[in-house]
Amino acid sequence: MAVTIKAPPSQVWPWLVQMGCDRAGWYSWDRLDNGGVASARRIHPEWQQISVGDHLASTPSGSTWFEVAALDPGRFLALRAPFDLRGRPFDTRGPRPRLYTDSLWAFLLDEVQGGRSRLIVSGYAAAKPGLLAAIGNFLLWEPAHWFMQTRQFANLKIRAEAGQE
Repeated sequence: MAVTIKAPPSQVWPWLVQMGCDRAGWYSWDRLDNGGVASARRIHPEWQQISVGDHLASTPSGSTWFEVAALDPGRFLALRAPFDLRGRPFDTRGPRPRLYTDSLWAFLLDEVQGGRSRLIVSGYAAAKPGLLAAIGNFLLWEPAHWFMQTRQFANLKIRAEAGQE
């Protein structure tokens, strides 16, 4: 999925790096993905530092998170979410559990003509058992991701473009 934003990457990137339930939120449907807390409407300097290995809470309780898996500041952010089938994160430095889901959510930010940005979001997931994961992806995760990602794009676009008046 992708969106063109009428703002340079330098104005979009700060919104991306401050994501997280314990930070600026996810800019999507806040009741669904942020415990009803509104996503930030401004850049927070205290949330602008991010490093590979950092954890960004994916739920209000902080019991699950995305790990920053890769980072090219100003251009690329990859978030990894490894869970066993009980919903508990597992250590990615060791072997995967017997039953798991391990996914990657990646954000690529490119500058395009006219001082605009193209934000491209992609993902990858691996899981065992495979058949159960395939059914879940088709019936639940892909439609849910489309629904949430579309909203995130719209809200990121509004926020980043507001500085282009």
